[in-house]
Amino acid sequence: MAALRLGLGLALLGALVRAARPAVMVNGLPGAMGREVAAACLRRGLHLVPVALTGPGLGDKEIVVDDGKGGSQTKVRLYDPDSREELANIVSQSYPVDGDQTLVCVDYTHPSAVNGNAEWYAANKFPFVMGTTGGDREALLETVTGAVDCVIAPNMAKQIVALQFDAPQTPSPPMACLQAALEKLAADFPGAFSGYNLRVVESHQSTKADTSGTAKAISADLAKLTGETGWTDDSIERVRHTSEQLAGGGPSHTGVSPVPEEALGGHAYHTYSMVSADKKVEFQIRHNVQGRTTYAEGTVDAVMFLAERVAKGDKPKVFNMVDVLQAGAM
Repeated sequence: MAALRLGLGLALLGALVRAARPAVMVNGLPGAMGREVAAACLRRGLHLVPVALTGPGLGDKEIVVDDGKGGSQTKVRLYDPDSREELANIVSQSYPVDGDQTLVCVDYTHPSAVNGNAEWYAANKFPFVMGTTGGDREALLETVTGAVDCVIAPNMAKQIVALQFDAPQTPSPPMACLQAALEKLAADFPGAFSGYNLRVVESHQSTKADTSGTAKAISADLAKLTGETGWTDDSIERVRHTSEQLAGGGPSHTGVSPVPEEALGGHAYHTYSMVSADKKVEFQIRHNVQGRTTYAEGTVDAVMFLAERVAKGDKPKVFNMVDVLQAGAM
């Protein structure tokens, strides 16, 4: 019996050690978000897998990433989608399930790659954090549910995710209280803003190919308040042209806030407005983020959370960033 307890204890210790130092494969390099996540991993002292999946025509080359703070550099060889099976063999052999490190993939690729990559992760039992938006989300969940551990979320910024907490479950920083109140209002008093018109405008760097997942999620709650049953994701206005981003909503304060020129290459500016029918009353919510660091740090928090779950050996499950927050992993 003592020997059995010792064996179980050593197994648990081994799992904890593997979870504490996961090996992270950042798929989507050399993209800006991929580089930001790779830098965040290195700043945290995590092992960066020296191979990664990239987009069509970008593979078969080696790039160098660093921690963004002048620290040591790491070389990563990129493989395009046609070489996925070769890459899977390399990764499986280098990071076996029962090895010294827990493998976690991070996906910041392209909306068109979401479903194919998810199938690849599931088929090879590669746990992953999906920060890429777009694709067929229903098919995505169908592919991975019960097949592989993963964290899937449209937004990895913990401050914004905290806004989506339900009130009884959350700490109470001001922004968390705000969204908790909105969610509770939408659930308990649908149509409370009946007669008001919802307008949602989001601005991101010109390279972002799809509508913000965060804007989709928050606007869905607000549409319940206004009772706009015809509201869809297509109702969200996207701003991608530099001149419009610099100008913002202008003196009327409609639309997004003006984007500083230095943030044009990486930002997320959102404005949610509910205006009365006579246009004499308006409620606005804005959240403006410059750069990508906050998303990258949240992504690494998700990696650490997922590594711990994988190390426990429980049945595979699909998580989101609220799960990460509730676990105290941020």
